Amino acid sequence: MSFAESAPVVLIAGASRGIGLGLVREYLARGFRVIATERTHAVNSKLGEIASQKNAALSVEILDINEPAQIDALAEKLRGTQLDVLFVNAGVSDDPSQTIGEISSEEFNWVMTTNALSPLRVIEKLSPFVSANGSVVAMSSALASISENTNGGYETYRASKAALNMLMRSYVARAGGERTFLALMPGWVKTDMGGPDAPVEVEDSARGLADTIEKHAGRSGFFFVDYQNQNIPW
Repeated sequence: MSFAESAPVVLIAGASRGIGLGLVREYLARGFRVIATERTHAVNSKLGEIASQKNAALSVEILDINEPAQIDALAEKLRGTQLDVLFVNAGVSDDPSQTIGEISSEEFNWVMTTNALSPLRVIEKLSPFVSANGSVVAMSSALASISENTNGGYETYRASKAALNMLMRSYVARAGGERTFLALMPGWVKTDMGGPDAPVEVEDSARGLADTIEKHAGRSGFFFVDYQNQNIPW
């Protein structure tokens, strides 16, 4: 599909690999103008390769979401841009078998900051660029569900994603307006984080995520769903 100046615009924070890169390809195929971020401009970056082929349809920006000054700089660069979708995909995992009694304070703070605090900093700063009927999305996980946690494991990761959901809920109550807010679960995806035994391919997850965002477009409020648009219990 060819790029047009009137094309809808999506910003994907955390798009250098895995699901983020899959989302870039999916939205380009749908005719969107894509603004994608990566922490550094790596040599032979896959984003850079795609950008060189897509011309104006894809622009690549530097953003480490744990650096507030970089969030501010991106916001300044985006001044005058209207987004249809803001998708904060960046996040990290830790040892799923490590209990809360074993994790160091430094690692706990890193996971919580990267998965909960920093995504909301991005949303706080960039959601004003999202159109009144646009969508603000953060990558969450079914592991964030408190009511569904009957087996334990992934203790810090679960806590960080539950905190992400709660912080988003607070933001929606305070400043959501008529926009759509989504905490999305991508499935168990075959990525560096998901591992080679995961049953869902990146392309299938990205397509499902984009479809789910589209299905919720124009619905104000906050929704916790997976890539197949199935509700996840809070």
